Amino acid sequence: MASTFVHTTNYNPIVRPQGYRYEGGRLSLLRYHLVWVVRRRRPALVGQVASRLEEMLRHTAGELDLEIMRIKIDPDHVHLQVAATPELAPSQIVYRFKVATAAVLRSEYPELKKLPSMWNGSYLVSSDKELAEEDIDKYVQAHSRRA
Repeated sequence: MASTFVHTTNYNPIVRPQGYRYEGGRLSLLRYHLVWVVRRRRPALVGQVASRLEEMLRHTAGELDLEIMRIKIDPDHVHLQVAATPELAPSQIVYRFKVATAAVLRSEYPELKKLPSMWNGSYLVSSDKELAEEDIDKYVQAHSRRA
């Protein structure tokens, strides 16, 4: 049975559906809501630390060819909604954000060195357009302040 889909590298990106990304013959719409927590849920992401973190997240997103659609930094966790390309899995995206920010924050703000590490090892990822706040709260609350 022959396929009716015809792949062409001459795809006109002007006619792509709104919100989709086109690159190298690939048309994609990948949006992730990512949440990760400060180790021991310490309220460390305030003031200058939060501002510096946002700056680094935006820089890293640019390097990874991600579009930040929304960013929210709470004192003990980070919310990031991104539009991604198929080259990076959500786990890779979170890992790269964490790696790009942890060492720099801890070197620039010595009080963060009191934590065994900057970030908790886990994360939440959802591709659902509307991730319920209560689900995020349950995720954050599930993390021990002692671990």
